[in-house]
Amino acid sequence: MTLKDLKRFFVGPPLSNKSISREKLPVWKALAIFSSDALSSVAYGPEEMIIMLMAGGALMYTFAIPIGLAIIALVIIVSISYAQVARANPSGGGSYSAAKTNIGEMPALLAAASLLVDYTLTVAVSVSAGTDAITSAFPSLLPYHLVIDLGVLFLVLMVINLRGVRESSSVFVFPTYAFVFGIIVTIIVGIIFTIVGKQPAISPSEISGKVAINGFVIFLIMRAFANGSSSMTGIEAISNGVPMFKKPEVKNAQKTTYLLAMILVTMFAGIVFLYVHYRFLPEQENTMLSQLAETVFGRGLFYYYVQATTMLILYLAANTAYNGLPPLLALLAKDGYMPRYLSARGDRLSFSGGIIFLSFLAAAFMIIFDGYVDELISLYALGVFISFTIAQTSMVVHWNREKGRKWITSAIINGFGAIITATVVIVIIVAKFMLGAWIVTILIPAIMIWFFTVRKHYENMREQLRLPPQDYVKIKLAPYGENIVVVPVSGVSKVVENTIKYARMISKDVRALYVSVDENSSKEIVEKWKDWNPGIQLVVKYSPYRTVIEPILEYINEIRQKKNPEDFITVLIPEFETKRFWHRSLHNQTSWILRRYLVHEKDVVISVVPYQLKK
Repeated sequence: MTLKDLKRFFVGPPLSNKSISREKLPVWKALAIFSSDALSSVAYGPEEMIIMLMAGGALMYTFAIPIGLAIIALVIIVSISYAQVARANPSGGGSYSAAKTNIGEMPALLAAASLLVDYTLTVAVSVSAGTDAITSAFPSLLPYHLVIDLGVLFLVLMVINLRGVRESSSVFVFPTYAFVFGIIVTIIVGIIFTIVGKQPAISPSEISGKVAINGFVIFLIMRAFANGSSSMTGIEAISNGVPMFKKPEVKNAQKTTYLLAMILVTMFAGIVFLYVHYRFLPEQENTMLSQLAETVFGRGLFYYYVQATTMLILYLAANTAYNGLPPLLALLAKDGYMPRYLSARGDRLSFSGGIIFLSFLAAAFMIIFDGYVDELISLYALGVFISFTIAQTSMVVHWNREKGRKWITSAIINGFGAIITATVVIVIIVAKFMLGAWIVTILIPAIMIWFFTVRKHYENMREQLRLPPQDYVKIKLAPYGENIVVVPVSGVSKVVENTIKYARMISKDVRALYVSVDENSSKEIVEKWKDWNPGIQLVVKYSPYRTVIEPILEYINEIRQKKNPEDFITVLIPEFETKRFWHRSLHNQTSWILRRYLVHEKDVVISVVPYQLKK
């Protein structure tokens, strides 16, 4: 099987540009692929919030409900804001586009850098949390946690997304709605049990009394709020992908945002209420959602249904990032802040470069933190709240500039949201700084520096490659030079014969160059060359240190010193192409190394003359 066949097997046949209209998403499919991150976060967000409170003892459970209500209010504010962002930026791009249009380059790049970090962590956290769900049900799989993480990342998520939006959405619809169904049933049955009086894990007497408010308690509350706020990640993804919706794109994107907020608030509120009622304690190898499902259903069929759908939704939650980040990277690439190839659509009309880029970046985070959700979650949420703040600030400027219908109301909503989310940014930095937020505060500026470095490179390249009008006639008046062709050879063979045939077609001055590492080999090749007599001069260079590259470069420099300024040197590299891809690994890579060296030589043209092997 060739590399091309392997690609077709995993990715599928290419789609024409006309097929892009069929890749657009209806609301019911868009909700599944854009909301999986936010909805899945109820599997770990409330738990991480309570774990942090438990550091202060069981009495701290009394703060869980107020913190949960604060997060719910924040979800509603941000959802309304991003519905407005989608309306103001129908071409997508979310926070980046809103900031670029309304408040300038630096805030836009800050938003983009923040989202890049957030989306990468979304993938890392979601996949790691998904593996946690399955290892809670099957503890024997715990030693293979990281292997499972990377397998799901590359063999499932990356491959499915490379196959295109329509196929990925079809794959992700069932797990998303199955998870929502399982959680809603769990909440309903759990609430019924609270009414009939099922006993909590901790008796009420154990948490009776008041908590003395001091600096430590306030700090724990801030950290618990910061951890719980991870349930809000993914809300912004819909505004990044507005062009992916079926017409009318903006209305469908807004409708999806409101549906997401409604489902998220319902699930988050129900789970926090039940966690508080049953007062689950953190367990090393058993998530709180697993404890809740076991308490409500026992270790029966529906328990395993909840665990299986939780595992699936957590794995597939990463798909929100796969649908949010690649279009954003494409916009950045078009603006010159990321490599340009990221703006190109692949065979299946997806931004394949961005998909692969995101996969490897997320894998790096997983490997560095060994797939531990608790450590990854400490880096989480800061990036997304920075982008929330920038987006809402941008919208205030937008409404003030446009002054359309009900613009004051819209500006007030966004302004209030900006103040709240900016406050959350400060809380997260203070609460999580020593736990890992300091890494993000370094990463985001580093990414911004990278953006400017890439942009500067493209500007320098454009300046050097630009052909001014006054130079248009120069090529017509320039004197014709000669083409001196050098053919590096390793012996007398069909591949060398094929190359020399071509060399004689493009130049009268062709020279074969053989690098000898010992006298015997050079005598043998000289004799064979005389017998063959191709009518081409053979130059032999001795290499006492057994390197082939250096003598070739030295010979090219000798020619350069003697040639006329208008002459060119062409190096034709004979190369055989193996029939099977893996055969390539059995041969040295001298030709590839030589190309890497020669590409930096002035007035030197490098060309490969391939000879295909048939067996």
